[in-house]
Amino acid sequence: MLKLKRLFHRPPVKVWVIKQIDRDLLHLCGQAELDPKAKRKQVLAELARGEYRGAVRMAGGGLVFNARLFAALIPLDELTLTDDGQAHWRERLWRVSQVPQRCWSFEGSLIAEPASHVGGSGLVSSEDVSGIRSRIDPDTPTLPGEVTFRAEDELETPEPFDSRYATRSLKRRGRHH
Repeated sequence: MLKLKRLFHRPPVKVWVIKQIDRDLLHLCGQAELDPKAKRKQVLAELARGEYRGAVRMAGGGLVFNARLFAALIPLDELTLTDDGQAHWRERLWRVSQVPQRCWSFEGSLIAEPASHVGGSGLVSSEDVSGIRSRIDPDTPTLPGEVTFRAEDELETPEPFDSRYATRSLKRRGRHH
């Protein structure tokens, strides 16, 4: 029975997931598996043409994304990572920037920044917000002074305690100072 299961079992196609390809840099999400129900040869042919349009199950957590969110899905044996944070792919050496999970479904462009975590080296990708910053009008007036945050349902600003109100309230209840 075990031999038959191995004979008819279709192992999933394992790939490297590239979020964005820059001139000399790959924004790498990590490894994933593609639909195990599809024919392996067909999936590999679609990957070679850059036409795979199916589910991408990320390794290590099982999150599933649509292939359209990624720039490239590369079979594991076609890309090799080096110890110094680079990758060999398509007969070229690329720098690699690690894409954190929060950016996997982001649909804008990414930028690579030096890793800032303790003992970290290499690059980490993040959302490029320069387009938003460029649309901010530098002549927009800003409020002077300090901004105070308070509860959403608070309608009035707190005023200093006024002893006159406390005295009236106590007199109505029959209490005096």
